[in-house]
Amino acid sequence: MVIDFDDPVFIQDPYPGLAALRERGAVTWHEPTGQFLAASHAAADAVLRDRRLGRIWRDREPAEVYEPFNLLHRNQMMENEPPVHTRLRSLVARAFARGHVERLREPVAAEARRLVREAGARFDLLADVAEPLAVTVIAELLGVPRADRPNLRPWSAAMVRMYEISRTQETEAAALDACREFAAYLRDLAARRAAEPRDDLISHLVAVRELSADELVASAILLLNAGHEASVNALGGGVVALLRHPDQLARVRADPSLVPVTAEEMIRYDSPLHMFVRTATADVEISGVRIPAGASIAALLGAANRDPAVFDSPDSFDAGRDPNPHLGFGAGLHFCLGAPLARIELQAGLSALLPLNLALSAEPVNRPTFVLRAFESVPLVVS
Repeated sequence: MVIDFDDPVFIQDPYPGLAALRERGAVTWHEPTGQFLAASHAAADAVLRDRRLGRIWRDREPAEVYEPFNLLHRNQMMENEPPVHTRLRSLVARAFARGHVERLREPVAAEARRLVREAGARFDLLADVAEPLAVTVIAELLGVPRADRPNLRPWSAAMVRMYEISRTQETEAAALDACREFAAYLRDLAARRAAEPRDDLISHLVAVRELSADELVASAILLLNAGHEASVNALGGGVVALLRHPDQLARVRADPSLVPVTAEEMIRYDSPLHMFVRTATADVEISGVRIPAGASIAALLGAANRDPAVFDSPDSFDAGRDPNPHLGFGAGLHFCLGAPLARIELQAGLSALLPLNLALSAEPVNRPTFVLRAFESVPLVVS
């Protein structure tokens, strides 16, 4: 079979197609996209960990058109390998290590409770809870003033559409505009923090003085985009999964100590990120398939996270699943630096929602994308 990443039926529910692909082979060639696909857990994990498979950034062409996008990506850690990746990641990790993430645990929980309380009897989980929570969390971490925060989600949402396999001219134009505006805003914010430092991540990155202006902006935008998209989509997809598995919802509601484990299952069951591409810098063998130097291979994280060789009853949501070696945060050198923050946020959102007797008031609307799997809306009612 050949996966059609643009097929609306596949996008609505990719898991049967991914299972069929995985059964065909752990690694297969995908002619339409000109790359190999790693669909088993073992193969995807190997792709993420093998140092001969790297993130090799190539500017999109024509360069003069895509420069706003290229500028932000050629200077960020996720698109680079050592030694550039090592330097960029260590500088950002050093700032994270100053306690910025853990200090947010209680404020995030309080903000989640406030948003749920004020949402009313009928609300959209994404628009009324998940998105404002994500904006607040990442903005507090970085030090974005409250008055500027409404711009963050639209910029992020527009930019990440560039990661999809298929894009329209309108989508690309909106993404490039967002790149320009986002970068200009963060350059201005960095200048303000250089003049008047505060106890936030931007101030500490400015103070390091080992990042160029472009690297600082690219690092901040990476954190903002990753923080927004993964957290919003994981909470939206995870709550829908729980509502469709009422026995598991009752289970975690009866035992709130399961919240951290349930949050991990939310990420595994309906992965917010489905594809991460690497390029072979030398001939590599993955699950018995030779990947020649220069070829690309995509780790299909959603397929890996439903591999029956690793997970019992992988298509069932298990609120107490333990162990749960999902690949939702990646693996190896590029393991998500913001994973601790995402976990805090997901647990806070779930804990705030659990006391409510929630139900879907209508079917959730899927975003027409595959790489970043998400709902456009999740309408809920409290009974």
